[in-house]
Formats: sequence, C-alpha cells, structure tokens
Amino acid sequence: MPTLSRRAFLGLGSGVLAAGAVGAAGFEVGRRAAVERLPGSPAGTHPFTGPHQAGIVTPAQDRLYLAAFDVTTTSRDEVVGLLRRWTTIAARLTQGLSAGPLGPVSGPYDAPPDDTGEALGLPPARLTVTFGFGRSLFVGDGAARHDRFGLAARLPDGLVELPHFAGDALDPTRSGGDLVVQACSDDQQVAVHAVRNLSRAAFGAATIRWTQLGYGRTSSTSTAQQTPRNLFGFKDGTANVMAEDTEALAQHVWVPSGEAWLAGGSYLVARRIRMSIETWDRASLREQEAVVGRTKGEGAPLSGGTERTEPDLAATGPGGSRLVPADSHVRLAHPSTNGGVRMLRRGYTFTDGNDALGRLDAGLMFLAFVRDPRTHYVPMQTALARSDAMGEYVQHTGSGLYAVPAGLAEGSLVLGADGTPVTTAASPFVGQAAFD
Repeated sequence: MPTLSRRAFLGLGSGVLAAGAVGAAGFEVGRRAAVERLPGSPAGTHPFTGPHQAGIVTPAQDRLYLAAFDVTTTSRDEVVGLLRRWTTIAARLTQGLSAGPLGPVSGPYDAPPDDTGEALGLPPARLTVTFGFGRSLFVGDGAARHDRFGLAARLPDGLVELPHFAGDALDPTRSGGDLVVQACSDDQQVAVHAVRNLSRAAFGAATIRWTQLGYGRTSSTSTAQQTPRNLFGFKDGTANVMAEDTEALAQHVWVPSGEAWLAGGSYLVARRIRMSIETWDRASLREQEAVVGRTKGEGAPLSGGTERTEPDLAATGPGGSRLVPADSHVRLAHPSTNGGVRMLRRGYTFTDGNDALGRLDAGLMFLAFVRDPRTHYVPMQTALARSDAMGEYVQHTGSGLYAVPAGLAEGSLVLGADGTPVTTAASPFVGQAAFD
C-alpha cells in the first residue's frame, strides 16, 4: 500500500486527486493483506490497526483533546454508519492523510472540502485516536432502560454507573456521553483537527456533549519516558503500568478473552479533577510532601530511597509515627492497599482560565485504562475520597466511564484505488463486534 503523508498527498498533483474524485463516486475498493503502516510511512506515525486500539499503551504524547458525544439518531444503521466513517477518518488522519480522499483544497469548487484544512502542512505528530462506548449507548441514561439500538444485551458487566464518591461535585455538562474520542498528539492543532473532522462527520447522528483540552502529560506509559510533574509540582505516575510490562497489562488493563465482544479491549475512566492551586501554593513544603507521601524534588517515597524505590508503608520514625502518613496519597493509592490492582494512567494537565472569583480553573484530566473498573478503580477511589489528605486540595468536577473496544485486525481496512482507507458498506469499524 502506498503511504502518503498529509503533505505529500497534497503535493501529488492532479493525477491522484483525480483518482480521489472518481473514488468519491465509487472507489474501486478491495481488501489488502498489507499492514496499514508500511515502510515509507511518514515519521511520527503510530499504526492504527493492531490487537488493541492505539492511544492506550502508546507512549503518551504531549497533548490531548478528549470529546464525548451524544448520539442523536434513533437508527442503529446510522450509528453503524457513523462508526464506519469515524474509523476510516481516524485511520487516515493517524497516518498523516487528510480526513477525506480529496483533502482541504481539492474537489468540487462549489462543495465543502472533505478536510477542514487547519492541519495542512503539519506533520502527523504521533496522532492516535481512541474510541469508547458509554453505558448510555447500551441502556440509555437513568434507571429506566432505553434500548435505542438493540444493544442492551451487549452491555459489558464492567460498564457500571460509577457511584457518587465523597466530595464529588460533578457537572453533568462535563460528564457522561454515548461515545468518547480520545485524540492524543504532540501538536494540539493536530489533535483538535482530528476531533473537529470527526465531529463534522457525525452531523445528523451525534453531537458533542463535552470536551477537554489537555497539555503536559502527567504519566509515563513507557520506560523510555521520564516521569512528568503535575500542577502541584510533584512527579506523577511513577508506579504506572508500562507498555513494556505485558504481564501487568494482561492482568490489569486488557479485558480477558472470555468477556464476549469486549475481549482485548479495556475500560477508560475519565475524571476531570480541579486542583485548588492557590490553596496548595500556600501550603508548606512539609505539608505538601506529607499529603503526597513523596519528596517533591526526587519523587522518592518518604520512607526513603529514590523515585523508583517501593514505599515502605510499615516504616516508622521518631515516636513511632509512620514515615508515609496514613492519609497520604501514595499510601492510599498503592496496590498493596488496594488488593494488588493497578491501572494504566495517561492523564493530562488542563487550564481553563479563571473562575468568577479569579481562581485558576486548572487541574488534571485523569484518564486510566483498566481491566474492570469495579475492581480496579471504584474501591481505590472510594478509599481516596474518604481519607486522602489531598482531598482538601482537589475536587472532581467531571466523570465518564467507557468501554474501549479492541483494535482492528491488521490488513482489514478497505482501501481505495489510491491505496488509502475509504468508507464502504464493507468497511470494518472499531467496536463492530458489539453490533454483530
């Protein structure tokens, strides 16, 4: 399959573009066994296909655009059509192609271009697009079941309604959604371009419910990455599950093979956590380190060692006091106090200006992928919400839980005459097994 960067595609001239125009009316399509990322792919691309969706164990990029959608159609076929279009567009954009085969500056002069164009000339910037399904897609909102699309019987066991945790101040306009799209990239404009074009392709079938821009990843998902710092100035995600730890991924992140259509997928927990920056900045260093349970400089546990040293939760100091305080974040979140469960975090910092009182509206867009939120998130968050000293400095203002389907098989995308992905009635889509 020839692989064309966004820049190269637009520079090929009228020959390929003419082929694209023909394709708009009816591509000569066919399946190819080739991997969708071939030698010659532009630098800075991740494969779209594979056993798992990209954007989970992919080394965390620098920027995030998360968007939740409400499905507005009542037609199951239109939902399927939407997911087919989204899958093709995502496959194209992540490989540095335009959203549609004609691109932003070609095609019929009296029709809207099939790509919005703001990423024209920009590199792919390691873009990944990850799709998830909310509980309401299967059974509607609230207690009364509303099986709009005949999917109620496919509701995954783990796609529960999250309980109300102590201290939650959830804004319904920042929570929930039938569908979610996580676009991560090293360039914010590339991530925004992806969601913008997906939103445009959803016209008549779904509308955006809420979005969140993020910057400054707050976790490492690969051993090749350094541990970043959050807005409190502390290293975050030191004990994260890493992409290289396949055993831990199988145990804590991927849904096991016995769980029907979601096997090989995961669950995404999304929580918008506002951080009380001004209050934190007035706290002493001693208080800050006691709240976190780690040193601010090295990131080492207060029981001693270096950043990667396992905290000694039994260690005591003078007078028998615990070196890692009982209400510290590290102690309460540590796997040893949560039945050994772990999660793969890939959150981002956000800053959304100031509120009416002049306080910074900023914090952490917490994103975590887990095998089962009932065992890998709810118990830990319940304990944190009750006892975490950090609760004085944070407030959860948005929430979402989504089932994240497995990836598409390599070679499964339908390709047009120019060798790039196109949407046809035979095109596969992410989450198709839920509709079969």
